[in-house]
Amino acid sequence: MIYEFNGYIPVVHESAFVHPQATVTGNVVIGRNVYVGPGAAIRGDWGQIIIEDNCNVQENCTIHMFPGTTVLLKEMAHIGHGAIIHGATIGRNVMVGMNAVVMDRVEIGDESIVGALCFVRADEKIPPRSVVVGNPHKIVKEVSDEMIHWKTEGTQIYMQLPADCHATLKPCEPLREVPTDRKVQETGYQTWTERKSG
Repeated sequence: MIYEFNGYIPVVHESAFVHPQATVTGNVVIGRNVYVGPGAAIRGDWGQIIIEDNCNVQENCTIHMFPGTTVLLKEMAHIGHGAIIHGATIGRNVMVGMNAVVMDRVEIGDESIVGALCFVRADEKIPPRSVVVGNPHKIVKEVSDEMIHWKTEGTQIYMQLPADCHATLKPCEPLREVPTDRKVQETGYQTWTERKSG
């Protein structure tokens, strides 16, 4: 659902994929290979939202701001399921975990990782490569090369997802039983815990 608001029409690059059950309103610019999942609300009614190339905004995320503010997601920002970004700047190759909340005028430095359920208070400036957890937030360590490599791999999967959705996603009627020849999905991707234990 793409809506014009007060004369502003969202700009969405043709390679991006915005799910039909997401809502994009007003002064929003979405770059190349961006994935926006169902239930996401990206509301540029009172200010501008810029989502640079290769970002993903997953299911049920909210991106909004106070009046006169620009929200910026820099290249390869990875916004996990249910997260809220309100009036903040998210640096390049940052991961914001599921159901995290990043408040007004926050700047998350490049290649940082914000943990699931984390609450980042307004006006905070998080240095690059920080691991941020808790409510209220706390910087607990620096992001290692291994961690940022793992994060980047995960984001690259999402960078492929818009093309896959354009090529194969379509409404359908459900099957009534599992076909005997149904293939198992294989990716070779490991969660952080699997990688550390392997």
